[in-house]
Amino acid sequence: MRHDVHLAGREALADASELIASFGEHALSEAAVRAHRSRTLGNVVHFCRWREVERMIAMLRDEAVSGAVH
Repeated sequence: MRHDVHLAGREALADASELIASFGEHALSEAAVRAHRSRTLGNVVHFCRWREVERMIAMLRDEAVSGAVH
């Protein structure tokens, strides 16, 4: 998985943290469900937002070190 996740703002990290706190190991699935629901409703902005949150959750749960370590 790529770990160079672009964040448009702090909201994605806050949403990811909230989903992890609320849904634990199922947070990634919940973000995917929300993205799918937004896409189904034709809301491109929210679809992109929840996909960003989904990628952030995946990155946060990965314990492997990637990229430069200083």
